[in-house]
Amino acid sequence: MTNERRVLVHPDKQALGASVAARFITKIIDVLDEQGRADIAISGGSVSTLVLAAIGQSQAKQSVDWSKVHVWWVDERWVPEGDADRNVTGTQTDFLDHVSIPAENIHPMAPSDAGISIDEAAEQYERELLAAAPDSADAPRFDITLLGVGPDGHTASLFPEFPQLRITDRKVVPVDDSPKPPAQRLTLTYPVINASQRVWVILSGAEKASVLGLALAGASVDEVPVGGVQGRKRTVFFVDQDAARDVPENLIASTY
Repeated sequence: MTNERRVLVHPDKQALGASVAARFITKIIDVLDEQGRADIAISGGSVSTLVLAAIGQSQAKQSVDWSKVHVWWVDERWVPEGDADRNVTGTQTDFLDHVSIPAENIHPMAPSDAGISIDEAAEQYERELLAAAPDSADAPRFDITLLGVGPDGHTASLFPEFPQLRITDRKVVPVDDSPKPPAQRLTLTYPVINASQRVWVILSGAEKASVLGLALAGASVDEVPVGGVQGRKRTVFFVDQDAARDVPENLIASTY
């Protein structure tokens, strides 16, 4: 399949969350039918509270064989286990508590109180990614990667003008001076994110409109990092009406 990059517009935030959740469940069922295992990569924030929570509350989730689903994170805040700022903490409440994914299929990044440094945590996660990689790859080719976007255009923990944007020889890198607290984070790099089969980017709110317009217009990755993400098969920006204000008409898709 040729890579496609399209925008799907929804009337409001609630419709956006419900729609992406339904599409996610349908696609995971298809992937499991085709290959018997699904690997997903997720971020926290609005992706968790909007989309993963809707999946967790959907009756259709019962149609998924969750024992064959593996969950990974695209980034994590370097804070202690159980801290509310950790992405995995919100994901646990919104999603993982509502589906039957075996503990061994859940792959969180290390917390700050794990007894290792942030650099060691990055290397540890790289090893875990490598162990799950198919032949000739150094990380899983995620079937779906769910990303959010900040008003500054950052995605995962890849921030405008930061050196992590240009790293291609690492899979996981630390961030020591995030402009959003907490300052220290771990993040996947572009090569791992862009090896995903499908990248789904979730945006809502008028404050995201200019960022989305710039990303789709080809603004530099240094300026708008989310513009640098692209799935191998498909890249879809799922947005609400407020965030779609500056999207060119030719990029708005009527269907998935």
